[in-house]
Amino acid sequence: MTVPDAVVHHPSRREGVPGTERASVVLLHGGSVASWMWEPQVEALDDLDVWTPDLPGYGTRAAADWHSFDATADDLAAWLAPLAAEREVHVVGLSLGGLVALRLAARHPALATSVLASGAVVDGVPGILGAIGRAQLRVWDRRWYWRGQAYALRLPREAHDVFVRTGLAIRRTNMERQVAEQYGGAWPEGLETTGARVLAVAGSRDLRPARGALATIARRVPDAVVRLAPGMHHQWSAEDPDLFSAMIRTWVLDGVPHPALVPLAPGG
Repeated sequence: MTVPDAVVHHPSRREGVPGTERASVVLLHGGSVASWMWEPQVEALDDLDVWTPDLPGYGTRAAADWHSFDATADDLAAWLAPLAAEREVHVVGLSLGGLVALRLAARHPALATSVLASGAVVDGVPGILGAIGRAQLRVWDRRWYWRGQAYALRLPREAHDVFVRTGLAIRRTNMERQVAEQYGGAWPEGLETTGARVLAVAGSRDLRPARGALATIARRVPDAVVRLAPGMHHQWSAEDPDLFSAMIRTWVLDGVPHPALVPLAPGG
């Protein structure tokens, strides 16, 4: 199996955990970071076989072009196919990574045994929130912007420097293409018939488009499981890394949502 340099493999450091010998977990990062964001989960999930790629335009692939969500899902599928031929593959993504994970399951249904997508905004970002998001592109290359974002996203202080450094490396042209597609609506056509198990999650204090996407996923993918993480915001893999990691383990090994997550209220 040929693995790109931008994909880091974290093999299980423990033996004898039921189910782990036949399953791998792929963690897809959000849109302002890179694969380094998963360090707490890699540490907590040391009994699982974990892979952390950098997506095109991010981290070690900052020089690469971001073309589209379809192209990114296909890029991911190219190296995942040999792995999926030998093992179950469970794909976990946050925000941008969640959208890519859903697109992968829709376009390449044979590759993903399950998908866990948190904060995946499938309906777009309209109105004032969309305008604010687009306005941020004007200051994309300013260090003060990235330092402010580190605080806004509630990142741990020890992650601020790497966040600012990798954020400044994200090319504005790549982000403009990504934002245009994502904010206009990024529903993954074909997800309705994928054979993968789907868990869609958002923090109960996440932005409205992320929370509203759960109702859309529940309506369009009847077998999908949708849940809220009580008290959590968008970047809650850093806000409560222990719960996020436990959610991954419960979903991958047991096929059920973590009991700390709550269903949507009637009417969503």
